[in-house]
Amino acid sequence: MRDEGYWERYESVVEQRIRDAQDEGKFDGLRGAGRPLPGLNRPYEENWWLRSYLEREGIPNDVLLPTPLRLRREIDRLAETVRDMETEREVRDTVAALAARVAAWLRFPDGPQVAVPMPRSDEIVARWREERARGRGARERAGPGEPVGERAVEPAARVPAPRRSWWRRLLGRG
Repeated sequence: MRDEGYWERYESVVEQRIRDAQDEGKFDGLRGAGRPLPGLNRPYEENWWLRSYLEREGIPNDVLLPTPLRLRREIDRLAETVRDMETEREVRDTVAALAARVAAWLRFPDGPQVAVPMPRSDEIVARWREERARGRGARERAGPGEPVGERAVEPAARVPAPRRSWWRRLLGRG
């Protein structure tokens, strides 16, 4: 074809402006120049934009979970949540608020039908009291000027690391 030569030397207006800007040095010193694109080596995910938004805004991935799984996760983390609370009333109020949300979900369930246990405030308060008593005992053993750290706490008092959920282990995340 005789038009092939024309298209080989044809330069669109956009390409011409990009080339002119490069010649003038307008692309020199841009933020992120020379660094690889984030997520370039990750496998393709359908919701890549959602994950990047959550990472950029610092939002936990828990917001993506269905309600019953979110409630179960909160129940599992309840001991950690109440650990630093000062009064028993605060602990009981926190457990009551979570129990109210579980009861509301049980009345009108949505999402997958997963068993969600009702949190029991007496058990949580008893555990909270035990941890406070252990912490107080460690402070008394350490003395007035000594720091209270991991060494002061008995090995039996250490809380094991939380176990990753089965789907995170399966997918190799987190």
